[in-house]
Amino acid sequence: MVKAVFDNLAIDKPKNHFTVGIQDDVNHLSLDFDHDFSIEPDNVVRAMFFGLGSDGTVGANKNTIKIIGENTDNHAQGYFVYDSKKSGSITTSHLRFGPKPIPAPYLITKSNLVACHQFVFLEKIDMMRYLVPGGIFLLNAPFGPDEIWDHLPAETQQQIIDKKARLFVIDAQKVAEESGMGRRINTVMQVCFFAISNVLPREEAIESIKDSIRKTYGRKGEVIVQMNIQAVDNTLENLHEVAVPAEVSSKIRMAQPVTAGAPAFVKDVLGEIIAGRGDFLPVSAFPLDGTFPTGSAAFEKRNIALEIPTWDAETCIQCGKCAMVCPHATIRIKVFSKELLAQAPPSFKSIEPRNKDFKEKGFVYSIQVAPEDCTGCSVCVEVCPAKSKEDKSRKALVMEHQPPLREQEARNWDFFLGIPDLPRNMIELNSLRTQQLQQPLFEFSGACSGCGETPYLKLMTQLFGDRAIVANATGCSSIYGGNLPTTPWTVNKDGRGPAWSNSLFEDNAEFGLGFRLAIDKHTENAKILLKALASEIGESLVDELLNADQSEEAGIFQQRERIEVLKQRLADISSPKARQLEIVADYLAKKSVWIVGGDGWAYDIGYGGLDHVLASGKNVNVLVLDTEVYSNTGGQTSKATPIGAVAKFSASGKTTKKKDLGMIAMAYESVYVATVAFGSRDEQTLKAFIEAERYDGPSVIIAYSHCIAHGIDMSAPLKNQEAIVDSGQWILYRFNPERAKEGQNPLVLDSRPRKMKVEEYMNMENRFKMLSKSMPELARKYAKQAQIDAQLRFKHFQYLADREGDVIEEVETTQQ
Repeated sequence: MVKAVFDNLAIDKPKNHFTVGIQDDVNHLSLDFDHDFSIEPDNVVRAMFFGLGSDGTVGANKNTIKIIGENTDNHAQGYFVYDSKKSGSITTSHLRFGPKPIPAPYLITKSNLVACHQFVFLEKIDMMRYLVPGGIFLLNAPFGPDEIWDHLPAETQQQIIDKKARLFVIDAQKVAEESGMGRRINTVMQVCFFAISNVLPREEAIESIKDSIRKTYGRKGEVIVQMNIQAVDNTLENLHEVAVPAEVSSKIRMAQPVTAGAPAFVKDVLGEIIAGRGDFLPVSAFPLDGTFPTGSAAFEKRNIALEIPTWDAETCIQCGKCAMVCPHATIRIKVFSKELLAQAPPSFKSIEPRNKDFKEKGFVYSIQVAPEDCTGCSVCVEVCPAKSKEDKSRKALVMEHQPPLREQEARNWDFFLGIPDLPRNMIELNSLRTQQLQQPLFEFSGACSGCGETPYLKLMTQLFGDRAIVANATGCSSIYGGNLPTTPWTVNKDGRGPAWSNSLFEDNAEFGLGFRLAIDKHTENAKILLKALASEIGESLVDELLNADQSEEAGIFQQRERIEVLKQRLADISSPKARQLEIVADYLAKKSVWIVGGDGWAYDIGYGGLDHVLASGKNVNVLVLDTEVYSNTGGQTSKATPIGAVAKFSASGKTTKKKDLGMIAMAYESVYVATVAFGSRDEQTLKAFIEAERYDGPSVIIAYSHCIAHGIDMSAPLKNQEAIVDSGQWILYRFNPERAKEGQNPLVLDSRPRKMKVEEYMNMENRFKMLSKSMPELARKYAKQAQIDAQLRFKHFQYLADREGDVIEEVETTQQ
């Protein structure tokens, strides 16, 4: 028998190469075919730009196409390749310019100019392979023209020399910061491109860029416009051509895409995908059943942070807030026996714990950052309440440049991971100080740097991850949670972790309900079989298994120990029922079902199913990650979008107020409901998660999640969370039907009377501010109505909670 095996179909346009294998039971013959698809004219200028999602690279390149298209006779073309890792991912822009139409419907493989907008990319991306001989390499780096050469990998140096390439360098980050633009380097790098490419005369190009800035950012205010124009003016004096030496001198080598200790599949398959070589993998490299390992994000080490937090142990008050808010689980806390410090690296930091019980046990306390996984968002620094006595401007966490710290802190991180975690049944869960000692089972996700959703998922896995089964609606949480090549969902040392599966917008609630029904049926079968085999298993063990109190961690721990004893006894029983019980025995331990999705799912497309599930009375937990907009698909309006917010489909501001999903759920009177905002009251968030999971029935947590789509400073987003609560635009409460059974009011209002006007909060976010620029009268109208709505809603919740003594001002019931 002879069969054709298409083992490797590698497309490298405009030059394509095909390998076809002809194989029988004895022989194997490989045939190579080359076909030249090159149809581009020789005078086409090709340029590739490697940027970091949210640094403005793609937006700047789209502006470049527009400028060249409008100011020259050239034809222009652009292809933009986005990683699915949100704003902290790699973006690749493929631009072509030429005097004739460009019939090239494919990505660039041979470029006249290659620009690297993030210096850390040099370690893992072989960008120089795309550069033609004599081409230009533009590099953003924190090093000057006299020192940059020795900081390049040896492989990059060799290619620059071999290709006789011209090398230009600029510290775009410094220029952007000095111009008031923070981390957005797009304008700086755009000026560099025009300055060295000669596509347009330099002065003409710069004036065109300034005109484009005025048009693009005019509605965001004159301050933004002037910052960008200042960046243009500051760029040229900081752009330098580097004299290329004749020999390679670097001791730096390009890093592997995954860590050295990664499993074979992660290294040989996932690593190749991470490195951008996934198209060259044979089909035979992939699992037949499509199953991929969990916890693979830990091997990726993206190294995208320019700065990382460093810990001042003496200043730290050990509150746990930094670990709570970290979107990527890269800053963690452990307490452990001080004897373990004998093996610690010299730079590893620890201190005596403030907790009395830990101190009596002879433990030490440590906070450690994963330097190669941290995204540098600095949210941990924002939340830190501890200030140095010597310098009030310094906190217990301080952002410092990552490159000099990387190797040292990587060694510290490896040591830290080797420290045993405290047993879960030894950790007090009711306080963040101790609860944050729990291991997160959701780590190093590809979510946006500073993401407002992932801290909730991380907290859920810390509390319940060893028994959680998650149904995830399509959206941001499914993209950063379960797409190739890596996944952040992981397991603990016992191999326990969340079982996760993605479903569609329209049926995720029912999907999760199916988990609950199946689990309950398996548990029912296990109990029936237990009773049938009681005489052979042992009456006392069966009684303990059937009547176990699993409301606390200690009870779950003890039940798992009983199940292990049960399995040992079943192994000695020879009967079909014993074999059946072995299969379902683990269902005797508590399972926690979580249905997760965004507001687009919960308020809109999946609401019908969600309502059905809440009405079912079944023990499921719903987590709504409420960004108040369809974040994953580009920022479309949802029913959670507040009045006056500008979004796609609401270009003139949302005309109606936000749907009150919590009030609708409370109407059932049998559903636990909580609204939370960890940046405002983190202890209330923790309490709500614990209460929701303990409640034997449907629960829904509506979690306010700040988002890059709001147009906020993602390095300091918690002030926005505080403001939305302080203004009354978002109310914190917990509705627990169990309280009603005890004769108490089921509603606990956790919000205090407002401290600021809603309009003050709205002016903090571009989604509201941009309307005040384009339609000021309409913006004022919406702000006034939002104030009325917030005050009436708060007063209504006060009435429902039967709270006395709180004073709020009377509101206008008519609108001018």
